[in-house]
Amino acid sequence: MKVLIVGSGGREHAIAMAVAKSPKVEKIYCAPGNAGIAAQAECVPITAMEFERLADFAQENQVDLTIIGMDDPLVGGIVDVFEERGLRVFGPRKNAAILEGSKAFSKELMKKYKIPTAGYETFDDADAALAYLETAKLPIVLKADGLALGKGVLICNTLEEAKYGVKEIMQDKKFGTAGNRMVVEEFMTGREVSVLSFVDGKTIKIMSSAQDHKRAQDGDQGLNTGGMGTFSPSPFYTKEVDEFCKKYIYQSTVDAMAAEGREFKGIIFFGLMLTEEGPKVLEYNARFGDPEAQVVLPRMKNDIVEVMEACIDGKLDTIDLQFEDNAAVCVVLASDGYPVSYKKGYPITGFEKFEGRDDRFCYHAGTAFNDRGEIVTNGGRVLGITATGADLKEARANAYAATEWISFENKYMRHDIGKAIDEA
Repeated sequence: MKVLIVGSGGREHAIAMAVAKSPKVEKIYCAPGNAGIAAQAECVPITAMEFERLADFAQENQVDLTIIGMDDPLVGGIVDVFEERGLRVFGPRKNAAILEGSKAFSKELMKKYKIPTAGYETFDDADAALAYLETAKLPIVLKADGLALGKGVLICNTLEEAKYGVKEIMQDKKFGTAGNRMVVEEFMTGREVSVLSFVDGKTIKIMSSAQDHKRAQDGDQGLNTGGMGTFSPSPFYTKEVDEFCKKYIYQSTVDAMAAEGREFKGIIFFGLMLTEEGPKVLEYNARFGDPEAQVVLPRMKNDIVEVMEACIDGKLDTIDLQFEDNAAVCVVLASDGYPVSYKKGYPITGFEKFEGRDDRFCYHAGTAFNDRGEIVTNGGRVLGITATGADLKEARANAYAATEWISFENKYMRHDIGKAIDEA
């Protein structure tokens, strides 16, 4: 069969490498892809938001399955466009992708169906938000309602910070139209854990847990990024936590979406906070996390195409989802200056050391070919270096050793990815 993957980052490279292992697949396309994905797929120069062109390509090339990796096209309704053309596509329709597309929607859904989450208020007007903050308990969290590349969340410790945050989100539109509405949320404390799941509209199958590092600098300092590294499984996601979430969060979310007439088929990413009062939902995403996919997918035993097709066909209950009894750690190699400003176009060397290995992976996130055919840096997050090991400590040591194989000018990384492992 022929498969088209839509996207261009490290998540899509991880998906492409997983799809390439399927005996069902004879040809992979990726639109637009990147320099690393080009090793597994034929890259097609169509951007992720050109829905009609992508659908045309899928029809003309007799693509059997299209996998949508990114949030923007899902929230924009790409699945609806493909389905209207009779094309087979993996991902939620527009009316279900709102689970990620609107934080106000997801908070209201959780409140209505009694899914544990932080207390909140929603605002369309900056003055009303500012008035509310005068009596609100601090610290407090401000969230742009729409998609903001994982950066539209501000944690404010003082009233001054909170007021400035309202200005940034709602008045200055730092995150664009994502800030037309804003959610003001109670600050929760505890460990953060990410849990990915496959969903077929009624059945949900949970993948292995993971834990992300969002801040740019060591010690969780600096600005929020799209993710500087991650590890799987999380030692803090215990059997007790799993049982609680299965009882009160996972199936409840799938059932709530169905009850609202928004049948969800695809990936639900649960961002959880393990509070003293029990696990609570921080956020939902409607697709694989990035870089969570880079540590979860290498550990999955199943044929990913088989699982995705079961989701589309409403037969996920027939799948026995299994993961290796090991661990994985991903360290992001970024361009120095990310997420604010950085230079691109630097040649990258060292890729050959990953060839033929099934325990070290180099996922391309921001790479391209220059006019000399060299692979060069082309983004803030450049590569995700992933390694597996018998346990998390071994995987972490292996991942950091592998980061030394890669060289490029202005290479930057955090040195404490997975350090929480030592505290578990």
